[in-house]
Amino acid sequence: MIIPDLLSRVTADAVVPEQVLPYVQSVAGSKPRMTGACVGYASEEEFVLVGYPLHDPLDERAMAEAVEEALHIPGLRRITVVGPFRPPQAPKTAHWEEDYYHILPVPPPPQGQKLRNLLRRAKRELAIEKGGGLGDDHHELMRQFLGGHSVSPGTRYIFSRLSRYLETSSSSLLLSGRLPDGRLAAFVVGEYASLMTAFFMFCFRAPQLAPPGAADLLLAGLLDEALERGQTRMNLGLGINAGIRFFKAKWGAAPSLPYVQVSWELPAPGLLHRVRGFFRL
Repeated sequence: MIIPDLLSRVTADAVVPEQVLPYVQSVAGSKPRMTGACVGYASEEEFVLVGYPLHDPLDERAMAEAVEEALHIPGLRRITVVGPFRPPQAPKTAHWEEDYYHILPVPPPPQGQKLRNLLRRAKRELAIEKGGGLGDDHHELMRQFLGGHSVSPGTRYIFSRLSRYLETSSSSLLLSGRLPDGRLAAFVVGEYASLMTAFFMFCFRAPQLAPPGAADLLLAGLLDEALERGQTRMNLGLGINAGIRFFKAKWGAAPSLPYVQVSWELPAPGLLHRVRGFFRL
């Protein structure tokens, strides 16, 4: 189990959102524990290892050592590893996905003319509300998004826990963009628990209502908050698709930190192994 000082260090040194313990615990309810230099989350017979070592997120050897330690957790039947590399222990047949986290310095690079124009237009048409919780209109924007996009069951579950996350995490921040008549055009959620890294967590917009630049204006608000808090970078999340990558590149964010996710099943222990364990042979 994580002792209090290490628990504080995991979140304080977080470079990816999966290392922000208040976020993961509020949306997943999993129990955190350290395996080597990495944090992971246990739930029943499954373990999710966040393979970015605290001292160096690109330390491949430390990640592999953490995976090896995790594989010896008693009763483990399935493991998922997310990290900068495919772990050597992963079977060749294991399904895996790869992407990059896009990192933006704080303050961000000078804005191009097109981005400045978008921000000016959105600022004229939207009023920004800072803080608070999700209302019915926020949930409606999420329902519209889910109705128009193919998303995984895991993502749907995370969205369903977004209210709980905002209620329980003092380091999260909701920014809402409203039209002059009060209608919600877009909203974003940022996370600021890490000492040096802020996180662009969620973004939803109403395509039929939001003016061009709405998401950019809200991102600018999150960046201003990060600057005020003394953070030096913002993790804008994964590339996912060409449209999202374009949005992030427009701000100067680069695909900086590799992301590989791989999962596999572990064989059930044989009868002799179980008997030896029972009698501690």
